[in-house]
Formats: sequence, structure tokens, C-alpha cells
Amino acid sequence: MYPRIEIGPLTLQTFGLMFAFAFLASGALVWKRLREIGKPGDWAYEMGFAALLGGIVGSRVYFLVQNYSEVKHDLLGSLFSGAGLVWYGGAIGGALAVLAWAWYRDFLGLTLLDVAAPALALGYAIGRCGCQLSGDGDYGKPFNGFGAMSYPNGTVPTETPVYPTPIYETLAMGMGAWLLWQLRDRVRAGVLFAIYLIYAGTERFLVEFIRRNTDDAVGLTTAQLESLGMMLAGAIWIAIVIRWHGGIGRQTANDAVQPAV
Repeated sequence: MYPRIEIGPLTLQTFGLMFAFAFLASGALVWKRLREIGKPGDWAYEMGFAALLGGIVGSRVYFLVQNYSEVKHDLLGSLFSGAGLVWYGGAIGGALAVLAWAWYRDFLGLTLLDVAAPALALGYAIGRCGCQLSGDGDYGKPFNGFGAMSYPNGTVPTETPVYPTPIYETLAMGMGAWLLWQLRDRVRAGVLFAIYLIYAGTERFLVEFIRRNTDDAVGLTTAQLESLGMMLAGAIWIAIVIRWHGGIGRQTANDAVQPAV
């Protein structure tokens, strides 16, 4: 594992480096798609900044809510500490911030969601590379089979061989990003984001079975329950589109991109 890279007197955290790379790569994908649909490419930077700021705030707040009993005596200090960035909280905060930005730019609509879908998958895939390199504790349960790894030098070290779940997630979501990009002009407005919800929800739901998490309710983790919500939302939207239009495929040149509402 390489939680840190030292270049002379400079020490860089690999998780932070991969986070920055994920941000830049996702932004580039959004920029390209915005240009394809006739929108200013510079909006990608504005959207990215909003997502980054909202994601950081959302992940911190989500962490405090989840761990209130442990941090209630020092909420302010915990809010600005370096620990506790929760993915789902970041996703919620980032989404709310982007929606606020889109309202300001008069870009609210299904097209916004479709523009974001491939970038979200790509960013998640690259972000999990950071988890793998830093060994930050997002690995799986003990496992002695093919491909098992230990993280003795990670930020959350373990000598025990475990499932290298960050690698699995990087591969799965990298494939998902490629698939969504290939479908971007082939489905009706809003369907691409629905596919993302189903794909990302399924991926996270399955990998949770081998991650080192504890069950919270009905034998499932919090992440699995949230993943089920994502999958259900995506399935409902696709069902509505099929009911209204008889299918999810694009029928005309304008079906894949709708104006903001």
C-alpha cells in the first residue's frame, strides 16, 4: 500500500491525489458532454466546484448524524476534524449543491441528471483507487482465496488477508462509466441517470456482503438499504418512461436531450 508519497520534503496523501484526479476526470467528462449538447463547457467547472463543496459539507454532516452519540460533546470540533467522510452524505450534499447551481443557471431538468451520470460513475471508480492505495479501511472481510490481499501499511492496517473490495468497485464502476457513456445518445432523457441509479445501487448492494461492515437492520447494512432505495428509484423512473413512451430508446434526434425546465 502507498498511503503517502514522499517527494523530497513534500509528503502527498495518495487518497487526496486520487480524489483530485477523480474530480478532474469527471469534470472533463462533463465538459465534453456539455459541449456535445450545445451548452458552455465552462459550466463543468462551476458544477464541479458546487459538487465538491456540497459533497464535503454533506459527508461531514452525514458523519455527525450517524455518530452523534460519539461526537455530541464536541460537535464543532468533529465537524472540522480530518476524520469521517461518508460517501452517501457526500452524494446527497453534492447533489443538493449542484441542483442549487442548476437553478441559478436555469439548467434544471432531466438533461442535467444525464450529463452527470457517467461522470459520477467514473469519479467513484477513481476514488476507490485512492481507497486501495491508502488502505483506508474500506476493504472486505477476511478471505484466504484467490486475489486476497492484506494492508499492513495502510492508514487502517491489517495483516489478515481480506477481500480487496476497492479493486472490485473500481473495475465495476469503471465498466459502468463506459457503459453509460456509450448509451448517452441512445436513451430518452432521464433514463441514463435511472440506469446509473440501478447499476451503482446494485454494485454497492452486492459488495457490502463482503465488506467489513456490521448489519444495521433486517440483516442489511445502512449502505445496502440506501442502495435498495437507489435501485427502486431508478426502476420506477424507467417503468414510468416505458408506460408513457412504450420504451426507453431514443426515437427522434431530440429525445435524448430535453431543454431545462
